[in-house]
Formats: sequence, C-alpha cells, structure tokens
Amino acid sequence: MKVLKFGGTSVGTVASLRNVKTIVEGLQEPAMVVVSALGGLTDKLITTAKNAAAGCADLDAELLAIRRRHIDIIDELVPEGDRDRVKDIVNPMLDELGGLFLGVSLINELPQRTLDRIVSFGERMSSVIVAAIIDGARHADSLEFIKTERWMDRNIAERSLTASLIKDNFSLPLENHVVTGGFISRDKESGVITNLGRGGSDYTAALIAAALDADSLEIWTDVDGFMTSDPRKVKEARVIPKMSFVESMELCSFGAKVIYPPTIYPVFHKNIPIRILNTHNPSAPGTLITDSGADLPQEVRGVSLMRDTAIVTVSGKLAANVAEINTRSYNAMTRAGMNVLLITKSECDGQFSLSLPAAEADKALEVLNSEFAPELGDGQVSGISKKSSLAIIAVVKEGIRKMEGLGARLYNTLLRKDMEVLGVSDGASDATVAVVVNDADADEALNLVHHTVIPPQ
Repeated sequence: MKVLKFGGTSVGTVASLRNVKTIVEGLQEPAMVVVSALGGLTDKLITTAKNAAAGCADLDAELLAIRRRHIDIIDELVPEGDRDRVKDIVNPMLDELGGLFLGVSLINELPQRTLDRIVSFGERMSSVIVAAIIDGARHADSLEFIKTERWMDRNIAERSLTASLIKDNFSLPLENHVVTGGFISRDKESGVITNLGRGGSDYTAALIAAALDADSLEIWTDVDGFMTSDPRKVKEARVIPKMSFVESMELCSFGAKVIYPPTIYPVFHKNIPIRILNTHNPSAPGTLITDSGADLPQEVRGVSLMRDTAIVTVSGKLAANVAEINTRSYNAMTRAGMNVLLITKSECDGQFSLSLPAAEADKALEVLNSEFAPELGDGQVSGISKKSSLAIIAVVKEGIRKMEGLGARLYNTLLRKDMEVLGVSDGASDATVAVVVNDADADEALNLVHHTVIPPQ
C-alpha cells in the first residue's frame, strides 16, 4: 500500500487535478491520498484574516473569489450526479468561513486559535472535492485522527496517539482509495482545531505511512525530483536519481524546498522509501530516497543555499576551549528553544561562532550574554557580537568527511573571486560542509561551489 501526497501546486487548477485523478486511478491497488489546500489558498486565508482584523478587507469580494474557485472546480471535475452532494458539504464551510472573517473584523483582533480554524478550511474543502473527483474514492477527515499537543508554545504531533488512531480508522488492505487533508489536526485534550505548521501536509502523509507500514511514500510536487541545486539559480543543476534519508534532511535543512525535514523522520525510522515525483510530468523517474547503502553514488549529492542568516561570535580566551564553549552555547540555545544551524570556524584566533536564522540573532545575543556573564566579568570573554545579512551554502553527501580538505578548497575558491568567507563548518557533520558568505554574494557563490563539487556533465 502506498501513501501519496499532493501539494498545493498539484491541486491548484483543473488541469493539475486531472493529472492527480489519472495518477491515482492508474495505481494497481488502493492508496491513501493526502492533499493540501488549493494552491495559494492558505496564504490567501491568512492575508484575508489579517486584513479583516486591521479593518482593510473587502470581505464580500474576498469570500466570493474563494467560493467561485472551489465551485468552478466542482462544476468542472466532479461527476454531475455528485455535484450537489459535494456543494452541500463545501458551501456550509464557506459560510462558516465568512462568519469567522466577519467576527475578526468586528473585534479587530485575530487570536491564534481563530486563525488556525480559518486556515483549516483549505484542506477541509480540497480533500472533499478531490475525493469526489477520484473514481471510487472515499473521504476521511484528518481532524479525527491527527492529534497534537503543546510543546514550547507550539503544536506538535502526538505521535503515539495519532498512530493508534490511524490504525483504528484504516484497516488493511484498503478496499478503496482514501483521500484526506494534510496539515490540519486537533488538540488531543481540548479538541480545538490546530495545524502541523509549515510542511504539515508532507508530515501528515509521513505519519500515515509510518503508522500503516506503507510500502512507500510518494510526494507529488511541481519539480522532477530533488535537484543538485536550485535550477532557478544554477543552470547546471540536475535531478538527483537516488539519495539517502540523511542527505535529503541535510539539503532541506539548508534551504532546499522540496520537502520539509520533519517529514522524513517517521518514515526514516521505519525505513519506508520516499519518492519525489512531478504531478505535471508524471513519467519522469523522480528521486528515490532510501536508507544509505553501498549502491549510492560516491559524488556530492547537492548544494543548498540558505539566506537570511546571521553569525553570533563569542570572542576571548574562553573561545580556545572549544569543548566547553560549544557545550554551554548549545545547551543555552536549546533551553531557549532556538535553532543553531552551524558551528563555524573563523580565520581569527579566539573566536567561536554560531550560525542561526537572522530573526533569532538578537535573542541569541541575550542568551549568550547571560550564559557567559561571569566570563564577561573576569575578561575570559571579551565580547559577544552579531553579523546579519548572511547566507549559508551547504555541500551535502553522506560520508563527506572522507573528502579531506573540502572546506579549505571551497574557502580558497571563493577567496580567489574576492568574496568574503565569514566562516567554514568542516567536519562537524558527516554529511555537510558549509561556508558562510555575505548575502550579496550568495548567488554567485552558490554557482561557484556547485561547479566546484559537481562538475558539468
């Protein structure tokens, strides 16, 4: 049994939905199908809700446009005998959505709980419609079996309860295709509608695949597979036929937008392969992601670019004690719920640097100033500073430590082009070597690094 996930670009238009129908109906056995909201709709719902709270939205016009889009797809693709039934489900949802928009506009506030409820309508409507489009498919409401709990002021999947409910709701072998919405969920205690955040539809599909011990998870998107780099920036980029779970997680963690890294964890632990396929070009072989093995190619797998990052640097005698400063910095950042991307080497002695998202740089300064307050007082730490408007370029290959001197090679390659390299992470990970450059140099540096480690064919 397969689990197939179709993203917003796959369910965004009549033409793409016809492709979805053909792909699913062409399977040899029934499958679980997870769908996102119609392409762009989640952003539309968020924007309209925020504008309603600010008192600057034409709610009637916005809701009418959303309604027309869904009804037009129903009229075009749902069999005539089922159209009224589907509209009887979708129209009340649209009416409820309109009521929520109006309520937000009246109180001029947008509580998070209300926003979560508003954005849930995208998947709730799309899954009903797609289930009606696919011959013989039935709809399942993911709000009934995807459950969350609170952790660090956000909602995360309650894995054990969710797995149990998935098994209870779907007995194998499936008799028919089942279509459900991704992204949306309910709090396990209160029953309030929540969501799994960015990449939530991918994660929903992975949770289902892991719970049901699926043969594979297919992520259908708008590209032919994982590329060696962003093809919009690197003309030499090409599809990666096969890669390991670790490599895919590393590439995504440093900017590749193909899938969201947490998606991989549930299926990685079950060793369930993932295929990345193109809804608009279904004959393309795509990318196969599996456990690492001797059959994987030996060359570098890909090069990712992550913009909008910063470096926070601790200077002074203590920086020479790498073990202590590394442990204390990581622990302090973790307690604060912050995401350290890299530990980077500096050309200057007496400096220890952390790379992290630029939005967290000021908070990181506060955390580290507090952690090293005694050392700042006695002079072991001379200062803690930040530099923003940076980008990370990550070279990914499992076992990359065997490529000795790669960090120095990349540093010298960029230096010869008069680019400032603010840090090199070489050897901390067995899958990634990364360099930090100024954001203004990012695109040129990405091409140079890609050409260096993945020569043109």
